[in-house]
Amino acid sequence: MKQYNIAVAGTGYVGLSIATLLAQHNHVTAVDIIPNKVELINNKKSPIQDEYIEKYLAEKELDLTATLDGKAAYKDADYVVIAAPTNYDPVKNFFDTHHIEDVIDLVISVNPDAVMIIKSTIPVGYTRSLYIKYAQQFLHNPELEGKKFNLLFSPEFLRESKALYDNLYPSRIIVGYPKIIEGTEFTEENTAINAISNPNAEEYAKIFAALLQQGAVKENIDTLFMGMKEAEAVKLFANTYLALRVSYFNELDTYAEIKGLDTQAIINGVSLDPRIGTHYNNPSFGYGGYCLPKDTKQLLANYAQVPSNLIKAVVDANQTRQEFIAESIRKQQPKVVGIYRLTMKSGSDNFRASAIQGVMQYLKAYGIKVIIYEPEIDQKKFLNSKVIHDLAEFKQRADLIVCNRKCSLLHDVQNKVYTRDVFGMDD
Repeated sequence: MKQYNIAVAGTGYVGLSIATLLAQHNHVTAVDIIPNKVELINNKKSPIQDEYIEKYLAEKELDLTATLDGKAAYKDADYVVIAAPTNYDPVKNFFDTHHIEDVIDLVISVNPDAVMIIKSTIPVGYTRSLYIKYAQQFLHNPELEGKKFNLLFSPEFLRESKALYDNLYPSRIIVGYPKIIEGTEFTEENTAINAISNPNAEEYAKIFAALLQQGAVKENIDTLFMGMKEAEAVKLFANTYLALRVSYFNELDTYAEIKGLDTQAIINGVSLDPRIGTHYNNPSFGYGGYCLPKDTKQLLANYAQVPSNLIKAVVDANQTRQEFIAESIRKQQPKVVGIYRLTMKSGSDNFRASAIQGVMQYLKAYGIKVIIYEPEIDQKKFLNSKVIHDLAEFKQRADLIVCNRKCSLLHDVQNKVYTRDVFGMDD
């Protein structure tokens, strides 16, 4: 297969795992705005905690360079993978996508022939809306005369701390390309796509999928090509189903605790039904992380004009679970609650939107003092709670220690530990 010049915008879990995967067979330039991350990557060290990324950077022959200079990276790229962050804005009830468009603007200005693939999580319909947005520019800017807007979307299905593993052994590869959708309500989108989309878009989608297949260890990967809206919907529906499953077993645990029943016995009996399965069934404080909280809320927003009950219930269930956990802790009447790790999974350094933070807020509303042990942060306070970096001191000062997952480091204070972890494993 031909070797390509590929630029990757963003070096979080998605961007760095993709860059590492593709750099096995292609020249890859990873772009970020944080100098320390760029320096670490160029020194073959991972700025994020991920066993396979760390191993591949240190041991594999990778054609991978990191840079702060996006313009230079995009200028010579055949493909630009956009893995820029898209934070959910609860006020606007929408994803903040401006980082994606910043990358697109820069790519168009220096290399409009490059094929761009969005890997960031986005709302359904976003990619097609960009065809409308950029139509005027491509049709009326003399510098873009004869050029086409080469934009695709490919959802990622990665787990924190296992991002590269999930690219090496992917459950599936999906690439969305611009297709005409029947219906007068899509006239504006279809007109823009007809005017500025590349007739080779489907072929570009197949090439990108082939590049992902080439870098993977797994063979015979299920690979699907579809419209961009459908591909966007796959990502949101997949993550919302995972959040639903987490919420289901959490509410099973809530029921069992209130009724004085054995949670593990019930889960074992339920999960042995092969239609349900024994996976993703360990109770927690709620779902958190990069994708599930924002994806469920975005899908709910996309349901604004669609009859539904279930999606709102999935969103609401997370808050209900956090309230219940906080109330269960309050009933034990601790004066000082110690939060052992803000991260939700072992082997992860990410605590973005972790459910324990919601529990903390409820505890503090009750007037309970909260202290934190989290080695991944350097500051003295987090959410106005004191961060203690000495584990022995943390154990001594806390009346009750709250941890999402059991940990051997807390065995000596087991009588202080509150957790809903049944199976001693991550979801």
